[in-house]
Amino acid sequence: MSYEHELTVLNPATEEVVATVPAATAADVDAAVDRASKAQARWAAVAPADRARLLRRFADVVDRHVEELARLEVREAGHLLGNARWEAGNVRDLLAYAAGGVERLNGRQIPVPGGLDITLLEPLGVVVVIAPWNFPMPIAAWGAAPALAAGNAVVLKPAETTPLTALRLAELALEAGLPEGLFQVLPGHGPVAGTALVEHPDVAKIVFTGSTRTGRDVMERCARQVKPVTLELGGKSPNIVFADADLKTAVDPFSFLDNSGQDCCARTRILVQESVYDEVRELLADAVASVVVGDPADEKTQMGPLISRQQLDRVRRLVPADAPGLRGIAPDGPGFWFAPTVLTGEAPDSEAAREEIFGPVAVLLPFTDEQDAIRLANDTPYGLSGSLWTRDIGRALRLSRAVKAGNLSVNSHSSVRYWTPFGGYKQSGLGRELGPDALTAFTETKNVFISTEGPAQ
Repeated sequence: MSYEHELTVLNPATEEVVATVPAATAADVDAAVDRASKAQARWAAVAPADRARLLRRFADVVDRHVEELARLEVREAGHLLGNARWEAGNVRDLLAYAAGGVERLNGRQIPVPGGLDITLLEPLGVVVVIAPWNFPMPIAAWGAAPALAAGNAVVLKPAETTPLTALRLAELALEAGLPEGLFQVLPGHGPVAGTALVEHPDVAKIVFTGSTRTGRDVMERCARQVKPVTLELGGKSPNIVFADADLKTAVDPFSFLDNSGQDCCARTRILVQESVYDEVRELLADAVASVVVGDPADEKTQMGPLISRQQLDRVRRLVPADAPGLRGIAPDGPGFWFAPTVLTGEAPDSEAAREEIFGPVAVLLPFTDEQDAIRLANDTPYGLSGSLWTRDIGRALRLSRAVKAGNLSVNSHSSVRYWTPFGGYKQSGLGRELGPDALTAFTETKNVFISTEGPAQ
């Protein structure tokens, strides 16, 4: 397969061309990594207080451009304007949070006989962040902000369909005073630029967010060089609703419709106790039918388009038009539209019930008791996130222990906070991002022993 040296960015709501962007070649990758290596050596020598000050300045510059970045995200990714504003603000907050950790990146003093033993946390070098198209700005910052704070250089490869906000962030980094070459954005095709970055011998670590299939390939390529990798991959998250729950809150359709369902944490398996199954079904029917789908730039819109024709075709393949279910309404005409859908006739072991669809689609399944709910919740290759709805605190704690997922919420649909660790079990990924330990994931621990017994006689 041949690749053009140019990326065409489409508006998912209109299919109009927003921009064309040069696509990086293997030679471009070599040059970018070389620039990053040189910049990183200088950056690591910057005093921690000064490094933190520059990152806070970067956050301030992003803050001044939140509206610009948000509207760019609407055009290239089809995100709702309100969501896009939050995403740009999240980049700002991540930079500020990471800056606060620069001067607290502490080693340890370990008691040992015959001397003093200390550990040093040292930067890795050049870190590559491969970001997805579903949340282009925040997920890029999940890797880039702590990596920079820990003293590394970052080369960011955005998804082919959403390079524009990443390129603008790189410009804002220079405006804030970050050194040339320290934070670079390299748009390109995955099999060309992505592969070259993963396999480059001078790249110290890969942070990849995307499909489980591609994540396996990235991991295999990193294994050949024993290169560390953080993977945030697919999800098929359960929303477990017991009969004693606040049903109207628990079955919020936006728990799986946010970002048109293009969210690894989307609660796409709605597991409902049998005694309230019919009531929940009626609540969902009304809710799904009332969702306003349309122009993402309109403040009244509640759900926008899918990202691309390819993604639309995938959702249509997994969700046939004649599949039993509850459906809303989507626009006709140009754009990659799919109506909000809840499938009600799926077997628990069907492809739609177990595999990630990555569209505005959930599956409604009944369960009998706690053990049945746990069995259904864990009956998938993934383990990223999930929700538990009950007024019984003992039950909530038992299920929190039993459900195999990296991020669980009790009586809430929230999954991601930059203050707390995020990552998955099973085929949902490897490693953790965000939270108070984020910076240490971009360091090597060096142990130093200093003898106090003097030279041997």
